[in-house]
Amino acid sequence: MPEEIEIDTDKLREQIDEEIDKEGGRFIRMIALTTALLAALAAIASLRAGSTVNEALALKTEATQLQARASDQWAYYQAKGIKGAVAATTVSVWRAAGKTPPAGVEASVDRYATEQKAIADSARAKESERDAKDEAAEHLMHEHHGYAYAVALFQIAIALGAVAALTRSRPVYGLSLLSGAGGLVFFVMRLVG
Repeated sequence: MPEEIEIDTDKLREQIDEEIDKEGGRFIRMIALTTALLAALAAIASLRAGSTVNEALALKTEATQLQARASDQWAYYQAKGIKGAVAATTVSVWRAAGKTPPAGVEASVDRYATEQKAIADSARAKESERDAKDEAAEHLMHEHHGYAYAVALFQIAIALGAVAALTRSRPVYGLSLLSGAGGLVFFVMRLVG
Protein backbone atom coordinates (compact mmCIF):
# COMPACT_ATOMS: atom_id res chain seq x y z
CA MET A 1 0.00 0.00 0.00
CA PRO A 2 1.42 3.39 -0.97
CA GLU A 3 2.22 5.65 1.89
CA GLU A 4 0.79 8.81 0.43
CA ILE A 5 -1.15 9.64 -2.71
CA GLU A 6 0.23 12.66 -4.43
CA ILE A 7 -2.13 14.91 -6.32
CA ASP A 8 -0.89 17.78 -8.40
CA THR A 9 -3.09 20.55 -6.90
CA ASP A 10 -1.76 23.24 -9.21
CA LYS A 11 -2.85 21.29 -12.25
CA LEU A 12 -6.19 20.49 -10.60
CA ARG A 13 -6.77 24.18 -9.83
CA GLU A 14 -6.03 25.09 -13.44
CA GLN A 15 -8.51 22.49 -14.63
CA ILE A 16 -11.18 23.80 -12.24
CA ASP A 17 -10.58 27.37 -13.42
CA GLU A 18 -10.86 26.25 -17.03
CA GLU A 19 -14.15 24.52 -16.30
CA ILE A 20 -15.48 27.58 -14.49
CA ASP A 21 -14.49 29.75 -17.44
CA LYS A 22 -16.25 27.34 -19.77
CA GLU A 23 -19.34 27.47 -17.56
CA GLY A 24 -19.37 31.28 -17.56
CA GLY A 25 -17.09 32.00 -14.61
CA ARG A 26 -16.13 35.41 -15.93
CA PHE A 27 -19.80 36.22 -16.34
CA ILE A 28 -20.51 35.17 -12.75
CA ARG A 29 -17.58 37.23 -11.48
CA MET A 30 -18.87 40.24 -13.43
CA ILE A 31 -22.33 39.80 -11.91
CA ALA A 32 -20.78 39.49 -8.43
CA LEU A 33 -18.73 42.64 -8.91
CA THR A 34 -21.62 44.76 -10.19
CA THR A 35 -23.92 43.38 -7.49
CA ALA A 36 -21.39 44.36 -4.82
CA LEU A 37 -21.14 47.87 -6.29
CA LEU A 38 -24.92 48.15 -6.43
CA ALA A 39 -25.19 47.01 -2.82
CA ALA A 40 -22.69 49.67 -1.74
CA LEU A 41 -24.59 52.35 -3.66
CA ALA A 42 -27.88 51.13 -2.17
CA ALA A 43 -26.42 51.39 1.33
CA ILE A 44 -25.22 54.96 0.73
CA ALA A 45 -28.52 55.99 -0.85
CA SER A 46 -30.40 54.40 2.03
CA LEU A 47 -28.36 56.38 4.56
CA ARG A 48 -29.01 59.59 2.65
CA ALA A 49 -32.73 58.80 2.45
CA GLY A 50 -32.87 58.22 6.19
CA SER A 51 -30.87 61.34 6.93
CA THR A 52 -33.02 63.61 4.78
CA VAL A 53 -36.29 62.28 6.19
CA ASN A 54 -34.98 62.74 9.75
CA GLU A 55 -33.99 66.33 8.99
CA ALA A 56 -37.40 66.96 7.42
CA LEU A 57 -39.18 65.57 10.47
CA ALA A 58 -37.08 67.74 12.78
CA LEU A 59 -37.99 70.82 10.72
CA LYS A 60 -41.67 69.85 10.74
CA THR A 61 -41.50 69.54 14.53
CA GLU A 62 -39.92 72.99 14.80
CA ALA A 63 -42.61 74.38 12.49
CA THR A 64 -45.32 72.88 14.70
CA GLN A 65 -43.73 74.44 17.78
CA LEU A 66 -43.58 77.81 16.04
CA GLN A 67 -47.24 77.48 15.08
CA ALA A 68 -48.13 76.83 18.72
CA ARG A 69 -46.17 79.91 19.79
CA ALA A 70 -47.84 82.02 17.09
CA SER A 71 -51.25 80.76 18.24
CA ASP A 72 -50.34 81.73 21.80
CA GLN A 73 -49.41 85.19 20.58
CA TRP A 74 -52.72 85.56 18.75
CA ALA A 75 -54.59 84.51 21.90
CA TYR A 76 -52.61 87.11 23.85
CA TYR A 77 -53.45 89.65 21.12
CA GLN A 78 -57.15 88.89 21.56
CA ALA A 79 -56.87 89.18 25.34
CA LYS A 80 -55.30 92.63 24.95
CA GLY A 81 -58.08 93.55 22.52
CA ILE A 82 -60.73 92.54 25.05
CA LYS A 83 -58.99 94.54 27.77
CA GLY A 84 -58.81 97.51 25.39
CA ALA A 85 -62.51 97.18 24.55
CA VAL A 86 -63.41 97.04 28.26
CA ALA A 87 -61.30 100.13 28.91
CA ALA A 88 -62.89 101.97 25.93
CA THR A 89 -66.36 101.00 27.20
CA THR A 90 -65.44 102.29 30.65
CA VAL A 91 -64.38 105.61 29.13
CA SER A 92 -67.66 105.75 27.19
CA VAL A 93 -69.73 105.04 30.31
CA TRP A 94 -67.98 107.81 32.23
CA ARG A 95 -68.51 110.27 29.38
CA ALA A 96 -72.14 109.22 28.94
CA ALA A 97 -72.65 110.02 32.61
CA GLY A 98 -71.17 113.44 31.93
CA LYS A 99 -68.11 112.79 34.00
CA THR A 100 -64.40 112.71 33.29
CA PRO A 101 -63.03 109.16 33.19
CA PRO A 102 -60.21 108.35 35.61
CA ALA A 103 -56.78 109.35 34.20
CA GLY A 104 -55.38 105.84 33.87
CA VAL A 105 -58.37 104.40 31.98
CA GLU A 106 -57.96 106.52 28.82
CA ALA A 107 -54.23 105.89 28.79
CA SER A 108 -54.84 102.13 29.07
CA VAL A 109 -56.93 102.16 25.85
CA ASP A 110 -53.93 103.50 23.91
CA ARG A 111 -51.51 101.21 25.74
CA TYR A 112 -53.55 98.10 24.89
CA ALA A 113 -53.70 99.13 21.21
CA THR A 114 -49.91 99.64 21.14
CA GLU A 115 -49.32 96.30 22.88
CA GLN A 116 -51.65 94.58 20.40
CA LYS A 117 -49.60 95.85 17.49
CA ALA A 118 -46.35 94.52 19.00
CA ILE A 119 -47.99 91.16 19.77
CA ALA A 120 -49.36 90.90 16.21
CA ASP A 121 -45.90 91.63 14.80
CA SER A 122 -44.42 88.90 17.00
CA ALA A 123 -47.10 86.40 15.91
CA ARG A 124 -46.54 87.20 12.23
CA ALA A 125 -42.78 86.75 12.67
CA LYS A 126 -43.33 83.31 14.21
CA GLU A 127 -45.68 82.40 11.35
CA SER A 128 -43.08 83.52 8.83
CA GLU A 129 -40.41 81.42 10.55
CA ARG A 130 -42.85 78.48 10.61
CA ASP A 131 -43.44 78.83 6.87
CA ALA A 132 -39.69 78.84 6.18
CA LYS A 133 -39.22 75.65 8.23
CA ASP A 134 -42.17 74.03 6.45
CA GLU A 135 -40.73 74.91 3.05
CA ALA A 136 -37.30 73.54 3.98
CA ALA A 137 -38.93 70.33 5.25
CA GLU A 138 -40.85 69.91 1.99
CA HIS A 139 -37.61 70.32 0.03
CA LEU A 140 -35.95 67.64 2.16
CA MET A 141 -38.91 65.31 1.66
CA HIS A 142 -38.51 65.76 -2.09
CA GLU A 143 -34.84 64.80 -1.73
CA HIS A 144 -35.83 61.82 0.41
CA HIS A 145 -38.13 60.51 -2.31
CA GLY A 146 -35.32 60.67 -4.87
CA TYR A 147 -33.02 58.67 -2.61
CA ALA A 148 -35.81 56.19 -1.84
CA TYR A 149 -36.40 55.62 -5.57
CA ALA A 150 -32.67 55.06 -6.03
CA VAL A 151 -32.63 52.49 -3.21
CA ALA A 152 -35.61 50.66 -4.71
CA LEU A 153 -34.00 50.50 -8.15
CA PHE A 154 -30.68 49.33 -6.68
CA GLN A 155 -32.49 46.57 -4.77
CA ILE A 156 -34.28 45.46 -7.93
CA ALA A 157 -30.95 45.44 -9.77
CA ILE A 158 -29.38 43.30 -7.03
CA ALA A 159 -32.26 40.82 -7.15
CA LEU A 160 -32.05 40.62 -10.94
CA GLY A 161 -28.29 40.11 -10.63
CA ALA A 162 -28.90 37.13 -8.36
CA VAL A 163 -31.37 35.67 -10.85
CA ALA A 164 -28.90 36.27 -13.68
CA ALA A 165 -26.15 34.48 -11.75
CA LEU A 166 -28.36 31.50 -10.98
CA THR A 167 -29.69 31.19 -14.52
CA ARG A 168 -26.57 32.50 -16.28
CA SER A 169 -28.91 34.69 -18.30
CA ARG A 170 -27.33 37.66 -20.02
CA PRO A 171 -30.69 39.38 -20.77
CA VAL A 172 -31.60 39.28 -17.07
CA TYR A 173 -28.16 40.67 -16.25
CA GLY A 174 -28.84 43.44 -18.77
CA LEU A 175 -32.08 44.28 -16.93
CA SER A 176 -30.11 44.30 -13.69
CA LEU A 177 -27.65 46.79 -15.15
CA LEU A 178 -30.48 48.90 -16.54
CA SER A 179 -32.21 49.02 -13.16
CA GLY A 180 -28.91 49.86 -11.48
CA ALA A 181 -28.31 52.66 -13.97
CA GLY A 182 -31.77 54.06 -13.20
CA GLY A 183 -30.97 53.98 -9.50
CA LEU A 184 -27.68 55.72 -10.16
CA VAL A 185 -29.48 58.46 -12.10
CA PHE A 186 -31.85 59.13 -9.18
CA PHE A 187 -28.94 59.00 -6.73
CA VAL A 188 -26.76 61.43 -8.66
CA MET A 189 -29.69 63.79 -9.31
CA ARG A 190 -30.28 64.04 -5.56
CA LEU A 191 -26.58 64.54 -4.82
CA VAL A 192 -26.16 67.40 -7.28
CA GLY A 193 -29.71 68.79 -7.13
